[in-house]
Amino acid sequence: MARRYRILIVEDEPLIAEDIRGYLEDSGFEVLGVAHEGEEALEILKSSQPDALLLDINLGDGMDGITLAGEIRKIYEFPFVFLTSHADKATLERAKQTIPSGYLLKPFDGNSLMTSLEVAIFNFQHTYQKSTGWDFKKINEFIPNALSDRELELIEQLQTGKTNREIADQLFISVNTVKTHLQHLFEKLDVSNRTQALFRIKELLEQ
Repeated sequence: MARRYRILIVEDEPLIAEDIRGYLEDSGFEVLGVAHEGEEALEILKSSQPDALLLDINLGDGMDGITLAGEIRKIYEFPFVFLTSHADKATLERAKQTIPSGYLLKPFDGNSLMTSLEVAIFNFQHTYQKSTGWDFKKINEFIPNALSDRELELIEQLQTGKTNREIADQLFISVNTVKTHLQHLFEKLDVSNRTQALFRIKELLEQ
């Protein structure tokens, strides 16, 4: 059975957020969480990474969705679709600077939402990730303790946001072995979690 795509919803209006959750779950997606403001979304992302993000532009007080998207872009690698009632050129131009995978105007129906989301995920998986061209072995040029071949394989899996169980199944090893390899990887990169590891890898490879 194919893995269900995990989606994070960032929407400040609870009723709309629940409607979106319903659309997603009825269509076979897994809702990773619902955040009502930017800071809450960033906290969720520290421990879990979605396959895609649905992001309202107007989030009330605090950072708006476009600012949040810019912060997310600095660290994470996944597609996001803006949800907004704003069709003005100024908002669109700001949004374009964050390179979104979609821009959906409210009000929208479930079919429009699902189509935008599925296209965003498909394009990301088949275009964006393949275009990075990163050679992970180059990481060893910048750290004192070289990563093993297995640890390099783990980096590729981390990039796609897989869980420990999914990584174990992919590499034909146990979940405990995955955890052990991750701990060694974190120590060599001088980080303490997945998010920091991905940020550190990106930092090293873009030198």
